[in-house]
Amino acid sequence: MLRVLAVDDEEPALEELLYLLRADPRIRSAEGATGATEALRRIGAAVEAGPDDPAAIDVVFLDIHMAGLTGLDVAQLLAGFAAPPLIVFVTAHEGFAVQAFDLKAIDYVLKPVRRERLAEAVRRVAEQVGDRSAPVLDTAGDQIPVELGGVIRFVPIDDIAYAEAQGDYARLHTATGSHLVRVPLTTLEERWRSRGFVRIHRRHLVALGRIDELRLDAGSMSVRIGTAELAVSRRHTRALRDLLMRQTGR
Repeated sequence: MLRVLAVDDEEPALEELLYLLRADPRIRSAEGATGATEALRRIGAAVEAGPDDPAAIDVVFLDIHMAGLTGLDVAQLLAGFAAPPLIVFVTAHEGFAVQAFDLKAIDYVLKPVRRERLAEAVRRVAEQVGDRSAPVLDTAGDQIPVELGGVIRFVPIDDIAYAEAQGDYARLHTATGSHLVRVPLTTLEERWRSRGFVRIHRRHLVALGRIDELRLDAGSMSVRIGTAELAVSRRHTRALRDLLMRQTGR
C-alpha cells in the first residue's frame, strides 16, 4: 500500500490527480501540495521521521512547470537526500523525458492524465516499493525513455542492438522495433561506453555483444547485427577490430 504526495500548483489539476490516485486500491494515502516549497518541507519531514512514521512518503507524483522551483529542481534536490521517495513526473510537456531519465524517475506521465496510464505508473512504483531488499532500479543507467503514441515508456538499454544518428535525434533499434529519442548520438556514446557500446561510424553506435558477424570486403569493413548490415568507417576500423579480438581472447 503506497503513501503518495502529489505536487501541482494548479489546484484543479491537483484535485483531479488526487481523485484518480485515491481510487487506486494500491494507494494507502494520497495528499497534495500546491508548490515546490511545501512539497520539500513535507518530504524533508517525512524522510527525517523514517519509513514507519504515519507521515512517510513512498512516491511523489510531481508536475514539472510550477511557479518558483520547477519539478526538475525538486527532483535534483531530492537526489541529495539519504533515502528520498520515488518520483513520477506528471506533465503536459513530453520534451523533458531525457531530464527525467537523468534524474532517475520511475515513470513519466503525460497530461491529460488517463486512468489506465496512471495505473501503469502506480504498478511500476508498487514493484519498486514492494521488495525493500531489492536495489532501486538506476533508471539513468538501465533504461531510456521513449515516446510511443503519446505515452512515455522506458526501454531497457540491454535490449538495444544499435543506435542510428538522425540529426539531433537518435533512433534506437531493438529486436522488436525502433524508437526515436531526442538525444544526440554523441551523448549516448558517452553515457553508454561503459555498457559496451562502441562508435563504428558517424551514424552508428552499436552494442559490441550484439555483433553477429564482422565482414571484410576489398579493404572495407562492415558488421551484421541481426538482419542489419552496418558500414564501419575507416576511422573506426582498427579500434573495432582490436576490441573484437580482445573480446574473443585472440
